[in-house]
Amino acid sequence: MRADKRPGLTRQVMIEAALRLLDEVGLDGLTVRRLAAELGVQSPALYWHIRTKQELLDGMAEAMILAAGMGPPRPGESWRDWLARRARAYRRTLLSHRDGARIVAGAAQLSPATINRFDEELTALVACGFPPVLALRTITALSQYVNGFVLQEQAESRRDQRDRLAALTEMLDAGPAATLLVALRDSGSAPREDAFEHGLRALISGTEVILASEGAPSAD
Repeated sequence: MRADKRPGLTRQVMIEAALRLLDEVGLDGLTVRRLAAELGVQSPALYWHIRTKQELLDGMAEAMILAAGMGPPRPGESWRDWLARRARAYRRTLLSHRDGARIVAGAAQLSPATINRFDEELTALVACGFPPVLALRTITALSQYVNGFVLQEQAESRRDQRDRLAALTEMLDAGPAATLLVALRDSGSAPREDAFEHGLRALISGTEVILASEGAPSAD
């Protein structure tokens, strides 16, 4: 039997292996040749299941998106609580993989099945009184917010963040920027968490204002 048709080598197996390898070497170190070695096959064997590296990356992005959970609100869950839950789960999933946000931000295409699940989410928002365009813009804005936030998080190590904060504080101690110093001091022990929640609240609250002016009043 030819090695490129060996049992057990499937597209799903390749994506799972690629995600594990991503955590080890990062996006810049992830190559088709390295993945093939991880799976114990020659590189051409992978092309029975994927045509290009971009198709592999798209599959990895889709796996992360699906792992975060897709679908309409739970019974009795308001659209506000649902959007907040969705955004938090999405962020956790991206953070669970090295360079996760870079993978998703660079995705070129998702499968029809995932697009249909996205359509179910839009339909749920429309049922809550959203015009279709506002539903699309709302979920897109939240997804882009999470992507951008996690991109910044993953670009900085904790040590880099501490060093930068210490340098900034030292610089400000010599200057008149008292308000900024107070803000940095009062940001607490988890400034990233607080900053993420602030942005999330702002987006959802802003959406509520827009919905009141553009859409029909919702019962939830």
